[in-house]
Amino acid sequence: MHIRVAAYGVIVRDGEVLLSHLRDDAGSRWTLPGGGIDPGEDPADAAVREIREETGYEASLDSLLGVDSIVIPEDLRPAGVGPMQGIRIVYRASVVGGELVSEVAGSTDEARWVRLGDLAKLNTVELVETAMRMLVESAR
Repeated sequence: MHIRVAAYGVIVRDGEVLLSHLRDDAGSRWTLPGGGIDPGEDPADAAVREIREETGYEASLDSLLGVDSIVIPEDLRPAGVGPMQGIRIVYRASVVGGELVSEVAGSTDEARWVRLGDLAKLNTVELVETAMRMLVESAR
């Protein structure tokens, strides 16, 4: 089984959350800005780097919301690659600079602010719901 460790940022402001659009073998879906941690890279640095790459924004990390694990079975992955365990490190983050741009030639093709009330209308990866639950629980 392949193991992938990744770091993500939940950025909420003015009733909207920042999302990145994935277009891959699994289809068109929305996710949090973030992604795989490079060998030797600190998870916090990876989250900041990925947010910048996918959205154009410079971000600061406010707090660790949680660590989550998911197993994606072989039948939901590209043929021949086998199952994967994703370990996802999720931070609350804030925009501190830059401007919104979409990633070119990367794993995402659009970045967008989405009203929190509209999340249920979008085709999102499971991580979005998990991270939003972490965010609510951290406010308690």
